[in-house]
This record gives sequence, C-alpha cells and structure tokens, in this order.
Amino acid sequence: MNKLLHNNTLFTLTLLGIATALAFLFFSFVSENTANIALLYIIAQILIARYTNGYLHGLFSSVFSVICINFFFTYPFFRLNFTLSGYPVTFIGMLIITLLTTATTSRLKKQTEILAKQEKQVQIARQESLRANLLRAVSHDLRTPLTSIIGTTSSLLSDGSILSDAEKRELLENIENDSSWLLNMVENLLSVTRINDTVTHQVNKTPEIVEEVVAEAVQRLKKRFPSASIIVHVPTDYLLIPMDAILIEQVLINLLENALIHSGSSHSLELTVTDHPDHVTFCAKDFGHGLNPDVIPDIFSGICHNTGSVDSHKGMGIGLSICKMIIDAHNGYIEAKNHTNGALFLFTLPKKEEENIPCSQK
Repeated sequence: MNKLLHNNTLFTLTLLGIATALAFLFFSFVSENTANIALLYIIAQILIARYTNGYLHGLFSSVFSVICINFFFTYPFFRLNFTLSGYPVTFIGMLIITLLTTATTSRLKKQTEILAKQEKQVQIARQESLRANLLRAVSHDLRTPLTSIIGTTSSLLSDGSILSDAEKRELLENIENDSSWLLNMVENLLSVTRINDTVTHQVNKTPEIVEEVVAEAVQRLKKRFPSASIIVHVPTDYLLIPMDAILIEQVLINLLENALIHSGSSHSLELTVTDHPDHVTFCAKDFGHGLNPDVIPDIFSGICHNTGSVDSHKGMGIGLSICKMIIDAHNGYIEAKNHTNGALFLFTLPKKEEENIPCSQK
C-alpha cells in the first residue's frame, strides 16, 4: 500500500512538473494566453486521474494547477492574487473536471478489475471441467483394456493346457494390442505434463521444420500399426514455424490413430499440410463411416463417446481432449467435421508466436 502511494505521488509530481515546464515554454515562446496554458494542466489532471488510485492525487493536482496558473502566468506575475476576475470560476471548473475524470476512471478501473476476475474464474472453471472430463476419460480408457488383459491372462493360466497354439497366439495378440493402447495412453498423459499448469497453458516453442515433424509422427505411428497406409501431402516450400515438436507429433499421432481405429475403413488415410499467409493447417482425413453429428460439438471435451466401431471400447475422449489442450497452448485452432466420404480433423498453427488464429480462419 505504501509503495503504491509512493508511486502515485511520484507520478503526480512528475506529471505536474512536466506540465509546468511545458507551460513556461509555451508562455515564453508561443503565446501568453492563460486559457491555453490551463489546457496543459487539464491534460495533466486527466492523466493523473487515469493512472492513480483514489481522489487525493487528483484533488492535489487541481489545487496545484490553479495556484501555478495564478502565480506564474497571471499578472502580476510571481504573486498570488485571489481577487482576480474569473479566478473562482477557473478554480471550480478545474476542480469539477478533476472530480468527474477521477470518478469516471475509478469506476472504469473497478469494472475492468471485476471483468478480469470474472474472466479468470471462467478460465479456471473451464480448466476444472477439462480436468474432470480427462479423469473420467482416463478411468474409462484405462479400465477396459486392463480388464481385458487380466481376463485374457487368466484364461491362458487356467486353460492354457487345452488351448490350441492358434488360440494362444490370438490371446497374446490381444494382450499386446491392449498393452500398446495403454502405452499410448501414458504417452498422452505425459504430453499433458509438458504443458505448464497455468491459465494460459504456455509451452516452450522453437522453430521447427514442418515436414520433419510430420515425417517423425508418421514413422512413430507405423511402428505401432505397420500395415497403416497414410498418404502425406506437404508444401514444396520450406516451412519453419514455432512449436513444441514432441507435442505436435503427439497430436498428429492421436488424430491418425483415431482415424485408423474408428473409421471402419481400409482406405488409405490422408494427411495434408496447407500453407497460409499467417498460419499452417494440418488436416487428417479418413474415408470411413464418419462421425456421429451428435458428438461433434463436444468431441474435444474429454467426454467418452461411443464411436460405433467394433473397437469402441477404446474411446477417443482423452486423446482428442489432449489434442485440444496442446493446440490451444500453441494459440491455434482445432476442429472435427464430416466430409462427403468420411471424417476429418484439422488444426492450425500460427507462423508467428504472438499470433492467435481465430475460429473464423479455419
């Protein structure tokens, strides 16, 4: 509190000093019109009222300004004369200006503070909602594969002697698939830890070559799905944009893996990178049965959705919600929609770190 008062006082005295110096220059070299000099002090009063707290400094500046005008710039000079014609009107006028300006700016400051607090509360509420949805998604997506692994292992232990080699191999493949799914889930959760736990979810971004990031993501995905067919289209021009490469690779892997698992099609996937003046668009497209229109509005919320696929026990909730967290942290935009022959997911990344691509530029 004392520091704030000291800063306000210093600001007030500095601004009044500057106004007085300018008034002397104006009076000496331009015009001796007192009304014009009064405008300099009125501007100083408005700035003081705007950038200080309370009424004290504004009232002081008003009294100081009137005395300065009377003492320095009104005949007889360098003498106070409170009997001058119009002096009370000038004093009252400047006092009213100060009071009105101070009251208005104080009200605006309070409103701004209230709006900032409300916005922060809304952001915190959204974070808590996202955390809750992630927790539900994690509970759903971890429980089912673990139950499957336990059940399959129990079958092997109890009935292994009566199962054929083909049956044993099928059960082991099921265990491997569920284990790979769990590993991918852990990678997603580790991706979240790379995002700072702040309201704005800032990440450390460095310039990365887009083609290399895409190639690494596709290569990592094919290690888990060797038979996956992915057609990649990237611009011929060299693209270097700021990003956290590991996180963006995880987004691409999540989107492509969802398409492989949930599209219900053996058609090759398409991953297209498009260069725009202020941002780059990444689009993952499949040629399957598409998305249920009812789940599209909150598909990135972390809520577990039944996709209708034969592998629907492995939901899309946590992967897509983490994708949104990552893209939001990069000041980008992500969306899901259907096209004529399937579904597509696209996201944007700004070419400059300070830019934020609005929803309209999708």
